[in-house]
Amino acid sequence: MAIITQQLLILLLLLLHQSDALRFEPGIRMPTDPVGSSQQGEDDKSGTRWAVLVAGSSGYGNYRHQADVCHAYQILKKGGLKDDNIVVFMYDDIANNELNPRPGVIINHPNGSDVYSGVPKDYTGQQVTAANLYGVLLGDKSAVKGGSGKVVSSKPEDRIFIYYSDHGGPGVLGMPNMPYLYAADFIEVLKKKHAAKGYKEMVIYVEACESGSVFEGIMPEDIDVYVTTASNAEESSWGTYCPGMQPAAPPEYVTCLGDLYSVAWMEDSETHNLKKEKIEQQYKHVKERTSNYNTYNSGSHVMEYGNTSIKPEKVYLYQGFDPATENFPANKLHPASRMDVVNQRDADLVFMWLRYEQAQDGSEEKNKIMKQIMDTMKHRSHIDGSVSMIGALLFGPTSSHSVLNSVRAPGLPIVDDWACLKSMVRTFESHCGSLTQYGMKHMRALANICNKRVPVGEMERACAAVCDEHVLEQWHPSERGYSA
Repeated sequence: MAIITQQLLILLLLLLHQSDALRFEPGIRMPTDPVGSSQQGEDDKSGTRWAVLVAGSSGYGNYRHQADVCHAYQILKKGGLKDDNIVVFMYDDIANNELNPRPGVIINHPNGSDVYSGVPKDYTGQQVTAANLYGVLLGDKSAVKGGSGKVVSSKPEDRIFIYYSDHGGPGVLGMPNMPYLYAADFIEVLKKKHAAKGYKEMVIYVEACESGSVFEGIMPEDIDVYVTTASNAEESSWGTYCPGMQPAAPPEYVTCLGDLYSVAWMEDSETHNLKKEKIEQQYKHVKERTSNYNTYNSGSHVMEYGNTSIKPEKVYLYQGFDPATENFPANKLHPASRMDVVNQRDADLVFMWLRYEQAQDGSEEKNKIMKQIMDTMKHRSHIDGSVSMIGALLFGPTSSHSVLNSVRAPGLPIVDDWACLKSMVRTFESHCGSLTQYGMKHMRALANICNKRVPVGEMERACAAVCDEHVLEQWHPSERGYSA
């Protein structure tokens, strides 16, 4: 009798559930509902999804970073995340740039639709700073200056997704407004957020050169954060969908539309049922494609850090679920075709050269662009030469190269003293000029100078000798005292 009564009760509940006469509270799931049929799904109960999207560059030559972030927003929006829970950082100087052949439109694929429409303008222009990002992540409105004031006011049961696309260097990520985002500062913010019980779990995707170095040796495994990066601690990441490449940007474009790792994860999300695809499956798909199918001379090693026990979870818990993908597969690889790519740090030169080729011969515009190209090359030569000379003064000409370029063993951070690294950067830039997105690659050299315990005063003297006029003759080789 009890069994019959129970069966009748279940039948009654099913009939009531199908009726428009009854409305269940959000988050309540019937026994026969498919996983995730409620707004948040059975795995995250009443928790809310949050997302922070960061494009850390500016300028039309860096079109791809803002295109990446706008595309990511569209995926999350289709996945059901609300604008109140998505915070977007981007300089916002691309869509309406005079060089944009489609005013007011941004694309992230040669045949892609507009990804700019509807994107929140939370933090733009001078508001795109590391300090504002930290304030947003910590949910601290008082720490945020300008912008929408939107912050991640998450609770212990919530999940957070962070996606960052920009240039990087050993131990740092770029920002269009100084200072850089330093690894130790970012990790400290994550620790504070965890200590404040500000989330249940967090997933972070990072597109940048040497992005693995931001987490190598310092990313805790016990704060419920899982990270993947576009590259390991010592290699470039890659731009793609560029003019003249395969696949090529439309002929009217003079800049790359996306980045290899970024389009890999986003196009994976768009072609899979994220209620079924696991994070570890997406990681494997993206790793394969970002390697450019094991052609690492034109691809990079996708890395993972933090709490890897999160990997068996479904991707939709962080990116949401687009109903249009209901019948898509959970574990199907992207077609294995190589993509033409360009080193992130050379993409600006490709951009300038294409503009030069398109300019009318003999025009003032063509001469102006050639000057920009020459100035860029001179700056690169100046930065490279200055770092090399400073190393020679500190460690001697025969040992400096090996000292400056030495890579620490896996599992070790690039520097022991992060305050020293910041100080070395300030000292170098005060005498030799801004490192810029190209010069960020020399952060390892500056870190190694710190690791050799060179006092800031000696670094100051070396920088002055190399970069300040009429100072070099004051340097005496006998004063070198730093072991290689």
